[in-house]
This record gives sequence, structure tokens and C-alpha cells, in this order.
Amino acid sequence: MSRRRQKADQFRHLADDISPEDGTDPKDFHAKPWNAPKQASRKEKQLCTQVRQALDGAFAAARDPVIQATSVVGVEPAPHSGRLRVLVAVPPDVIAQHAVEALARAAGFLRSEVAAAISRRYAPELVFEVVPN
Repeated sequence: MSRRRQKADQFRHLADDISPEDGTDPKDFHAKPWNAPKQASRKEKQLCTQVRQALDGAFAAARDPVIQATSVVGVEPAPHSGRLRVLVAVPPDVIAQHAVEALARAAGFLRSEVAAAISRRYAPELVFEVVPN
């Protein structure tokens, strides 16, 4: 009898036991929760910090007074570093809808300023979200 056959016979009694996992698909057990939010890695956090600093300068350099009045509250990956969610606070005297429209008009300028400030092959897409101040 070969060694391989002996080892298989030794462990056969383990397969006879009934356990809570019996009857379930192993693919379900080892599946990754793709829809679950994941934590940003160190490099993604570093990128978000660089983008936030670049946007602070770009908001100050913008011609539109509505954009100049807004401030960046935070930048986070949504859902990865190719697209970044920029949380923007507006002062109470500015209507949030006007800020959203102004940011949509200036999105190209803001993305080019971010691309000049960071060193990546592709500039991330910026999605602006206005939060109450």
C-alpha cells in the first residue's frame, strides 16, 4: 500500500463527522463582501490629503465668488482612488444649489489643478457633495 493511500485512510474518519458547515457551499463561505465598504489604505489617505490641499488653493484662485466662499471639509475615495468624493461646506448666506452649479461649471478647472498638484498618471474624477455648514 502506498503512503498516499495510508494518509487518505487516516483522515477518512474526519469526513464522517457532521459539522455546522455541512451542506453549505464553500464559495459562500470564502466569498468576499464586495458591496461592503472598505477602509482606505495609507496611500489612498495620502492622495486624499494631497487633493484636499490642492483644492484649497484652487478654490482661492477661482474667479467665481461662490467657489471662493466655499471650503473643503473632506476628501474620501468613492469607491476607490480613481473617483474621489469632495465634501464642500458653504456659508449660510450662499444657497447650496448655486454652489453645486458653480462647482459643476468649474469641475474641469479644479480637476486640472489637482492633476498639476499630484503625481499620478491619471487625475482622479472629482464628485462634489455639499454638506450643511
